[in-house]
Amino acid sequence: MKKLIALTTLFALSLSLTAGEGWLTNIEKAKEVAKKEGKAVLVEFTGSDWCPPCKALKKNVFNSDEFKAYAKKHLVLVELDFPRDKSKVSKEQAAYNREQAKAFAVKGYPTVILMDAAGKELTKKVGFGRTSKEKYIAELSKAIK
Repeated sequence: MKKLIALTTLFALSLSLTAGEGWLTNIEKAKEVAKKEGKAVLVEFTGSDWCPPCKALKKNVFNSDEFKAYAKKHLVLVELDFPRDKSKVSKEQAAYNREQAKAFAVKGYPTVILMDAAGKELTKKVGFGRTSKEKYIAELSKAIK
């Protein structure tokens, strides 16, 4: 019975490893991919359905073709969502997200952390002040180098 529960939990977690459009939902998995591909890891802590700056960051930067092209070459993306609509994330994913928010001392949304494949923090941004997608990408590039 314990094996069945463990397998069911693993299956549920594997289903929740992606948040869509190339975004993962697990930092450890992202670091593994980053090591293999020689990329950095970008982790976004977001309130996708209630946080106006989070929505603006997604719309103006993360959903842009320029960012997607940059990310494809340089980043492994992770989205850890804290929606008000609890049906948007599984209970297991919500618990994982809370654990990571505590570990990374997240105090506001959005919080974006850029780290190397080993998990060393390169930069941390809290909020979104309407930075252009070009400037946002340039800041990420500078932090990676």
